[in-house]
Amino acid sequence: MAKKSMGKSKVTVYPDWCKGCGICIEFCPKKVLEFDAQGKCSVAREDDCIHCGFCELHCPDFAIVVTEKKSREKAS
Repeated sequence: MAKKSMGKSKVTVYPDWCKGCGICIEFCPKKVLEFDAQGKCSVAREDDCIHCGFCELHCPDFAIVVTEKKSREKAS
């Protein structure tokens, strides 16, 4: 398995789908996610994400999507 680079992932949480169970928060090895004021999952430290996908995999409501960030630099 290839090494994942920190800060290379975009984590999207769909709050309307999130029921606030906290499973994603518990499974995140880098503690990228936390509860917001409404008791739903939110992204607190996206730059620490290692793109492991544990949050997306374990979310019972499919409220989280982890994608690779697009590079802003053009390839030469």
